[in-house]
Amino acid sequence: MLNTILVIVTFFTLTGTENTNDVQANVTESTVIWKATKVVGGGHEGTVVVKEADLKLKGTELKGGSFTVDMTTISSTDLEGEWKDKLDGHLKNDDFFGVATYPTSTFKITKVQKTAEGKYNVTGDITIKGTTESITFPATVTAEGDKVTTNATITLNRTKYGVKYGSSSFFDNLGDKAISDEFKLIVTLVTVK
Repeated sequence: MLNTILVIVTFFTLTGTENTNDVQANVTESTVIWKATKVVGGGHEGTVVVKEADLKLKGTELKGGSFTVDMTTISSTDLEGEWKDKLDGHLKNDDFFGVATYPTSTFKITKVQKTAEGKYNVTGDITIKGTTESITFPATVTAEGDKVTTNATITLNRTKYGVKYGSSSFFDNLGDKAISDEFKLIVTLVTVK
């Protein structure tokens, strides 16, 4: 009986060494920047607000996490005035992200592989416009005092999420109005341990 108790205690002690902390991100310091290009030169960039995010950390090692962005806040930062208003409105309508129907997009980590100190390959499920796809990308984690910052650049093919406007993969004769299928999200999540 004593041996059985010792085995159980040892098991829980060993499995407890994998303790992770769920840490909420500071959404005012966390950012998501998007960058999109045309097939023939030019492009636009902007931001979308992080609504909520949490990371699973063991010390400063990344073990998991998720984040949600508020698609109703999608905005261009390289334009001003009327042109900015037109592009921002277009991004929000059904041709692009249909934010009235799909007000948020989410990402949830399903696997983390450490490749070096502070460097990881992250795999997870990203949902945009109600469509979920698995993606893998490199990420870095840095710690300064109590602050832990996770950075990643994610490249996505927008047509996989039903965003086909201006795509030469689906429409002919677009000329210099064709928009690249791939776009980038530059994600920075800031947490305090």
